[in-house]
Amino acid sequence: MARRRLLLLLKPFDVFQFGQSGGASPITVPQAFRYLDNRRRVHKDAINFCQDILRKKSNIDWEPILRTNLSQPIRNFDLVVTVGGDGTLLQASHFLDDSIPVLGVNSDPTQVKEVEKFSNEFDATRSTGYLCAATVQSFEQVLDDILAGQKLPSNLSRISLSVNSQPLSSYALNDVLIADPCPATVSRFSFRIQRDGESCGPLVNCRSSGLRVSTAAGSTAAMLSAGGFAMPVLSEDLQYMVREPISPGAAIRLMHGIIKSDQSMKASWFSKKGVIYIDGSHVFHSIQHGDSIELSSKAPSLKVFLP
Repeated sequence: MARRRLLLLLKPFDVFQFGQSGGASPITVPQAFRYLDNRRRVHKDAINFCQDILRKKSNIDWEPILRTNLSQPIRNFDLVVTVGGDGTLLQASHFLDDSIPVLGVNSDPTQVKEVEKFSNEFDATRSTGYLCAATVQSFEQVLDDILAGQKLPSNLSRISLSVNSQPLSSYALNDVLIADPCPATVSRFSFRIQRDGESCGPLVNCRSSGLRVSTAAGSTAAMLSAGGFAMPVLSEDLQYMVREPISPGAAIRLMHGIIKSDQSMKASWFSKKGVIYIDGSHVFHSIQHGDSIELSSKAPSLKVFLP
């Protein structure tokens, strides 16, 4: 069997640490202290466990890197393994094209009994790992199946963006939010759906807190929480929703809908400032009055091993 090159992308284990502020802790519930410390230890143990598994594999050359140290496109690897949750896999996706598959290992899955136990004190939810095909317990078997060709990746659609006809370098695996930098500010914009540059829907003028567009994979996240619907994960369509529209009138039916795989959305921004947030707050692009934004699912797909 040919040797494989693997990149092990790690969520830092110190993200769960809590510190003192002015001599007093921001957390007053003793169980919350223990919970956070347990999360840190569980994640650190998961990293060590995955590394021990890889050390036993004579047919793999691998190297670890913290996700915070990623700065260049990932090249010359046969497989990327992320250890963390969906956020770590999302971060990896911004450095991957459609040639290298990624396997997510959920290092700290949510424990239902724990959530129920502490429900009256704090939120004990851990990691959902919607896109993670493995946990610590199943990692070696899933990895062996991948190396043997018995488990194949799926192609997940991503969102391609351009501003004033200039493509942005990042693709969204989850969703895109276009809004004012201040969440309390009303934004003004318009959009229409088009196909091959020709309009196939009415112009929709909006005053709202922003516009969200999600992929099928991202439709179970913020889009679903806002009242959208879950889409089949392999769908190439996009879902959009105008957030908190002000007096939409008869246009209310146009505030939420689908962008088909052969369509795109073209939006015009009429507020002084705006920001395009890509898969959360860490990747963003500033826009201003008069800018034109185009979104579609024509981005290179991402190869992901799904649960």
